[in-house]
Amino acid sequence: MPPSLSTRPATEADVAILLQLIRELAAYEKLSHEVVATEESLRRTLFGPKRAAEALLGCVDGVPAGMAIFFQNYSTFLARPGLYLEDLYVQPAQRGKGLGKALLLAVGRLAYERGCGRYEWTVLDWNTPAIEFYQALGAEMKADWRIMRVTGDALERMAKTNF
Repeated sequence: MPPSLSTRPATEADVAILLQLIRELAAYEKLSHEVVATEESLRRTLFGPKRAAEALLGCVDGVPAGMAIFFQNYSTFLARPGLYLEDLYVQPAQRGKGLGKALLLAVGRLAYERGCGRYEWTVLDWNTPAIEFYQALGAEMKADWRIMRVTGDALERMAKTNF
């Protein structure tokens, strides 16, 4: 019998599993050294009064095995909100069962229900399985766009720079 797959909104009680999944994702992407998230910072930013993002958990037979973390953005060209998928992760032992697809579709459904004009995410250029998976679902790779990021000391310098 195939496993039972489900998705559900994460709750504050899920903070520990969310942090575990974030750390697993970072290890997979060879970025563990960048993880500074704590249970407290996740609790504050995902479930506090000024929520910065939302999270869904993907479960196999009722046990959390994946996550999707996303937030609202905005398209000036469309004059409509969008959803940006920050992270999608499924534990290696549970891959190939459809849980990643279920999570990706669940966030897409939320984008549609909320009247969003776009649903976007990024993917590492070496992650060919993910790229092929996304394209099979109809996602279009925007090859002419590059992400620009300011963090840490550079962000602090930017904040203190006068124009």
